[in-house]
Amino acid sequence: MSDNTDFSALVGSRICHDLISPVGAIGNGLELLSLTGDAKGPEMEMIEDSVKNANARIRLFRVAFGQPGDEQMVGAQEIQSILADLAPSSRVETFWEVEGAVARPELRLAFLTLMCFEASMPFGGTISIAKEGAGWYLLAESEKLRADTELWGPVSHGEVPEGLVPAKVQFGLLPQGAKLLGRPLSVSMTDMSLEVRF
Repeated sequence: MSDNTDFSALVGSRICHDLISPVGAIGNGLELLSLTGDAKGPEMEMIEDSVKNANARIRLFRVAFGQPGDEQMVGAQEIQSILADLAPSSRVETFWEVEGAVARPELRLAFLTLMCFEASMPFGGTISIAKEGAGWYLLAESEKLRADTELWGPVSHGEVPEGLVPAKVQFGLLPQGAKLLGRPLSVSMTDMSLEVRF
C-alpha cells in the first residue's frame, strides 16, 4: 500500500462489512419467528423496525464512509431500499429522483450531503435528490431549519470545518470527496432551505 492510502475509509469499509452479516442474520431470525406465529405484537414490530434501520444505516455508512471503488456502480433498487428502510425512524422525507444505477463515488457525495442535511433538520422536512446532466442537485426544505454556519460556511468554499466532532464528520468528508472527484461544490442557504450542487 502507498503512503496516501485512505486508512480511515478502509476501516469504515471493514466495520460495515463485519456488522452487516450479524445484523442481517438477526433480521432473518425475526422473519423465521414471524412465520411460526410464535412472536407477534408491538414489541416484535419495534425489534423488526430497529433491525431494518440498523441494516439501512450500515449500508448508508458503507457508501458514505467506506472506500469508494472508482468503477463500482450501485443499483437503483439498492439505493431505494436503503432510503426506504431509513424512512420509518426519520423525521425527514427523502425523494430520490435519479434513474438507474449510480457510480459509487458520486453516490458517496450524495449520501454525505444527505447526512449533512439531516444534521441541519432536527424538526424534519423534505430532501430531494436529482441529477441535472452530469451534475447533481440536492435540496433540503424545512420550516425550522438549523443550518450551522460554522459548518456550512467552510463547506460552501470547499473547505473542511475546524474542530469537527464525530457526529459531524460528514461535513469534513463532503468537501474532501468533491475535491477527489474534481467537482466544484456549490452551497446556497435561505432561512428554510439548503441547496447543494456538485
